[in-house]
Amino acid sequence: MAKTKELSKDVRDKIVDLHKAGMGYKTIAKQLGLSLVSVVSVTGDPILTDNVSSRALSGVSERRRGLAQEKMTENGVFSRDKVLTIDTMNPTVKKVEYAVRGPIVQRAVQIEKELREGVKKPFTEVIKANIGDAHAMGQQPITFFRQVLALCSYPELLNENMFPEDAKNRARRILQACGGSSVGAYSASQGIDCVRQDVARYIERRDMGVPCDPDNVYLTTGASDGIVTMLKLLVCGEGASRTGVMISIPQYPLYSAALAELGAVQVNYYLNEEKCWSMDLSELERSLAEARKHCNPKALCIINPGNPTGQVQSRQCIEDVIRFAAKERLFLMADEVYQDNVYAEGCQFHSFKKVLFELGPEYSDTVELASFHSTSKCYMGECGFRGGYMEVINMDPEVQAQLSKLVSVRLCPPVPGQALMDLVVNPPQPGEPSHTTFMKERTATLSLLAEKAKLTEQILNTVPGITCNPVQGAMYSFPNISLPEKSINEAKALGQAPDMFYCMKLLEETGICLVPGSGFGQKDGTYHFRMTILPPTDKLKILLAKVKEFHQKFTQQYS
Repeated sequence: MAKTKELSKDVRDKIVDLHKAGMGYKTIAKQLGLSLVSVVSVTGDPILTDNVSSRALSGVSERRRGLAQEKMTENGVFSRDKVLTIDTMNPTVKKVEYAVRGPIVQRAVQIEKELREGVKKPFTEVIKANIGDAHAMGQQPITFFRQVLALCSYPELLNENMFPEDAKNRARRILQACGGSSVGAYSASQGIDCVRQDVARYIERRDMGVPCDPDNVYLTTGASDGIVTMLKLLVCGEGASRTGVMISIPQYPLYSAALAELGAVQVNYYLNEEKCWSMDLSELERSLAEARKHCNPKALCIINPGNPTGQVQSRQCIEDVIRFAAKERLFLMADEVYQDNVYAEGCQFHSFKKVLFELGPEYSDTVELASFHSTSKCYMGECGFRGGYMEVINMDPEVQAQLSKLVSVRLCPPVPGQALMDLVVNPPQPGEPSHTTFMKERTATLSLLAEKAKLTEQILNTVPGITCNPVQGAMYSFPNISLPEKSINEAKALGQAPDMFYCMKLLEETGICLVPGSGFGQKDGTYHFRMTILPPTDKLKILLAKVKEFHQKFTQQYS
């Protein structure tokens, strides 16, 4: 290392004081008439000079420990090590996984790029059936919704004759409730008042007159925002007192990801695949008892209709769950974003709130419930607008004040999404100009989804080694796949879950993008994949035919 002249204690102390005050090394050197090397040597930082390689000075002083180290390059410019590294970042974030947009999808995007660049593949396109993104799969938007949103976004169109009067009137009502009559203005943090009132009236109609207070309605950035917000309120404690949250397995990865990020304990309860993915009270009891040995379970999450499993829970099942939550003092979270997506004969959507109140005051006055809905699913499929709501029941008033504070931090949900939510809960009424077209489009969309749900179940069940429960609702099937032992061993040798290995092979050989069941959770020794029923019917038939052919080939190859 280059030699430096001995500095007096006063000069050394001066350098330290200036450095602590945030003054740069060059400025200190210039101010005190010293060389850069002399200044840096006082602080104990590593130095690079013409005569020295990149090895660092040994013995960083105590004062500098824990701080990012600076290195001086040959031209006297200092570079600082990263403050944020994989070792110093929030460790809970590293535990977050989200299979719906995981490695399979990333590889699918790469393959699409390769196809565009002319790389030869055994297929000409990638068919993505990994995510419930209806419009990306070709589903058409509801005309009335887009008309009103267009009018709200560009009010000059209100002067044109191309839009029906009910769409114009709805746009005027929404704009009048916006600051400056613009959807570009912030709204109240809880959401636009008239939209929350419309949501409350919708809930009352849906639940056969069960009252709904608009003050208990919070508009959200999709249902996901509301779910994560509620989990933030619930999670606390350390060690054995750390909050546990019961989630169904298979589950939607939002839940496991949010719990990992928040440092909560994921408490698994398994759905009964043999009984069409129904909830089993004895399984809830087993799961809770086991969890109480190492954490404090406080909440029970239910997705109905189910994602990824496509089941619709019976009314009796919902009653059992409510009684269980009341007995065990659990906060209920009801994810009901697929409430219009019910296809199977004999199945019916029952909201948790409606059943709760029909059970009487013993339950309706005590059980704490948050329920969630969204504009992204059902017949709307408007994922990109990020509209949604949550309703809270029996929440402690002091906690609800904290909830209001928490949602105020993010200012407000997207106002166009709030406007869209208003249209979903208050669509065109009989006698209005847009009603006939609206009902025709809504019915056609849901009828087509019902047809594709049946088609998916039927074709998959013709494949030896694949068993698919009825797709009673939602937008997905979650078939069970039998995998040869040889393929399981090969997957493990590669460090992959066997169904990930299967789905990656399927993608590379056919261009079909599905999500392995391991990304959602499943019983040990069982393997699945999730696929949406959203592709257009002709593409869905191609997809299912390719899956059938691939599975037979895969089974033969590894037998």
